[in-house]
Amino acid sequence: MTIEFELNGAAQVFAGDPSMPVLWYLRDYARLTGTKFGCGIGICGACTVHLNGAARRACITPMSAVAGLKLTTIEGIGSPAQLHPVQEAWIAEDVSQCGYCQVGQIMATIDLLQRNSDPSDADIAALSNLCRCGTYPRIRRAVRRAAIALRGGK
Repeated sequence: MTIEFELNGAAQVFAGDPSMPVLWYLRDYARLTGTKFGCGIGICGACTVHLNGAARRACITPMSAVAGLKLTTIEGIGSPAQLHPVQEAWIAEDVSQCGYCQVGQIMATIDLLQRNSDPSDADIAALSNLCRCGTYPRIRRAVRRAAIALRGGK
């Protein structure tokens, strides 16, 4: 089975096992290591990517699910010269401690802010990505900061 899809804006063709988790394609074939392996069962969120703009857990999403779709990883969000507003907020709020979960946190936050430009505390608390270091207060501040920036400072 040949799977055609877009990865960070570039056309891709995958002719391997369609049941392979997207996470392993990204890390082992595409050599994009920003997406992290955490739990392997879709709970922790370290592997969060976007599939057609919506957050998905790459460790439990098979390659067959990306056929004809747009897959975006942290490497496709912003650039060192022009960070995404969520990345800027993460830096401004000094969110990262160990940093392992932060890629997934950022991807989940971008998804949230695309759906809800002014999230409530409950909306932010509903983000299901886990952080072992417990930087949740800084994550909440960064989400709020990014929401304001994406709304044009309002």
